[in-house]
Amino acid sequence: MEEEMANSNEKPSAQAVNKIAMMALLMIGSFVIILMQTSLGTALPALMTAFNVDSATVQWLTTIFLMVNGIMVPVSAYMTTRIPTKYLYLGALAIYIAGTFMAWTAPTSAFWVLMLARALQAMAAGIVMPLMQVVALTLFSPESRGKAMGSIGLVIGMAPAIGPTLSGWILDGKHNFLGMTWGGDWRSIFGLVMPLAILVFLLSIFFFKNVLETKKVSLDIRSLIESTVGFGLLLFGFAMVSDHGWGSFSYVIAPIIVGAMVIAEFTRHQLHMEKPFLDMTVLMNKQFAITTALVSLTFIAMLGVEMVLPTYMQTVRGLSALDSGLTLLPGALMMGAISPIAGSFYDKYGAKRLAIFGFALVTLATLPYYFLTETTPTIYITSLYMVRMAGIAFTMMPLTSSAMGVLTRAQNAQGTAVNNTARQIAASLGTAILASVMQSVANDNMPSAGLKTADPLAYGSKALDAMLDGFHTSFFVAAMFALAAFALTFFLHNGKVNAAEKGGK
Repeated sequence: MEEEMANSNEKPSAQAVNKIAMMALLMIGSFVIILMQTSLGTALPALMTAFNVDSATVQWLTTIFLMVNGIMVPVSAYMTTRIPTKYLYLGALAIYIAGTFMAWTAPTSAFWVLMLARALQAMAAGIVMPLMQVVALTLFSPESRGKAMGSIGLVIGMAPAIGPTLSGWILDGKHNFLGMTWGGDWRSIFGLVMPLAILVFLLSIFFFKNVLETKKVSLDIRSLIESTVGFGLLLFGFAMVSDHGWGSFSYVIAPIIVGAMVIAEFTRHQLHMEKPFLDMTVLMNKQFAITTALVSLTFIAMLGVEMVLPTYMQTVRGLSALDSGLTLLPGALMMGAISPIAGSFYDKYGAKRLAIFGFALVTLATLPYYFLTETTPTIYITSLYMVRMAGIAFTMMPLTSSAMGVLTRAQNAQGTAVNNTARQIAASLGTAILASVMQSVANDNMPSAGLKTADPLAYGSKALDAMLDGFHTSFFVAAMFALAAFALTFFLHNGKVNAAEKGGK
């Protein structure tokens, strides 16, 4: 292993590569890892009780995951170039297994242990998400690349969507499986996924191959520090909006401003480097920039509503975390069913027509949420959500394939890192915007505290109306993001551009 790691400018060996086995292992492992991004959302109340912490403290389990994941994505371009594919994937799996075991066994007297475990899980996620895309781009020809990327959409789109439902089901009570009784507590969330991760790790030792060319490149420490500080502060600021609001200078405004300034300096430094840590010049490609912006808008539309809608279901409709998750589960399954089909269509027609159709679906299915009431039928909400997720499936991976298709093969790792970094920031920004809009509008319309004593029934009715106003405005903003993306799709090129074969290796 050490000898192979030391080789520089050396192509992978010509050993037989089982593409199906590699992609299956990569997708299953990535699914298990990315699943943890949202799985703790429904478990936060149980964790508050178990660790005796308040809501602000327990929220750090989500914040630390988003921050570390976002920090690792830019680093992934260097790691993909420097470390052989097999050992990079095995390393990510090993980090994830260690973090999951640490979370599973974390003593309730040491909340910091669970925090560290989440950071390790996020490190693994930050490595495997870009790696999965680069490997798919390498293994499959441009003619069949859309189908492969469509399958990846199963992972990137479904894992975050299924996470809350799965954890809600686990927390709902004890279940029998293979003669064993498990569930009913937060530890089971980690205990359930760990055996599968270990199995993927063991199989990857035999079936995973080195398919990416590695180079002996040096790590620019300045770039690493600027990347970590800049993206870390930016993501931290966005994550704090839901708790502290946009008016908080210390927690929101200052981190965002300083983070943006550091990223600006990081970008300037990269543009003057002979071998940049993160090649920002890919954004000078007009089509790559447009498709990356559209992918970012896709994630804002998807994850923002995925956060707001369950909150509506639980606070206004009074559903449990499990029931609200089950209401949205058909949408996740719809996305899983459509993603491979969308990939096949991309191979035939390119991304433009799919994106126009997809964002039209997302916009038309989001606008009706503006009119939700406390008695809107659940089946209506679920049906609209299914249409939304179908639209997102028609946009997300075809656009990602299109973004990478206009780059040369040598730019794949860097382009994937830039694309994923933009997507990660957009997801955090979108969630922050929709959550803050919902909360601020609700607060502005909340009745006076005096009415609560004078007329409790009237207060309850007006408070419910205020919450609905918040949700309505948030859904309207989400629809406007989708509409903006719909307008931007008309600037995409027609058909497919396979520049990956026109230069580089």
